[in-house]
Amino acid sequence: MKASVKSLTGMLFILLAACSTQEVKQGADVGMPATTETPAVPEDAPDMSGQNPPLTINKGDETLKLVRIMDGGVCKNDFQGAKGVFLVYADADDIERIKREKGSEVFAEFENKIQAFSIDALQEAVEATNLAEDPFSLGEDEAQQKLAKQLSKNFRNAVAAAIDAFQNETTLTVDVVPFPPSLIFYQNGCEAAHLEPETEGQ
Repeated sequence: MKASVKSLTGMLFILLAACSTQEVKQGADVGMPATTETPAVPEDAPDMSGQNPPLTINKGDETLKLVRIMDGGVCKNDFQGAKGVFLVYADADDIERIKREKGSEVFAEFENKIQAFSIDALQEAVEATNLAEDPFSLGEDEAQQKLAKQLSKNFRNAVAAAIDAFQNETTLTVDVVPFPPSLIFYQNGCEAAHLEPETEGQ
């Protein structure tokens, strides 16, 4: 059984959607928040309650732009798991500077590194999240919100050290944030088919 869970881990973040900021901006007029704060403390996560993710977030005194949208999912065991969308934000000035210094090809390597540590963080977050049904929730919506908050906090805790190491190595300021409205939780059966991104084309 351990082997099957590990093989599912390999399905994470297979799809790194090449959503440019330009594509996302088309929805910017529909009441999308322009900027939200990135917390020093994971409990105070950026406001991601809207239908669209914010185009920018603040990390310390820097403003980061949404540069990638990743799909990912993992099974904790044969019954429980989670999947959703994870947002990658980066400093636009850093991107331009690194392109000048090292060429744009270096970003393919950066994407692979971000995917790799995000996979590990999601696995750790799902393991740390209690995905059992909550008998005290007042309904499905409240149960979903509680699970999304718990998983988001666990993911932020799990990914923090990897982000710091990545920034020190690459000099690119980034943040990876779960998008709570996209999170789907499995409590009565989790398998590889559930985790595949629901896209019409590739």
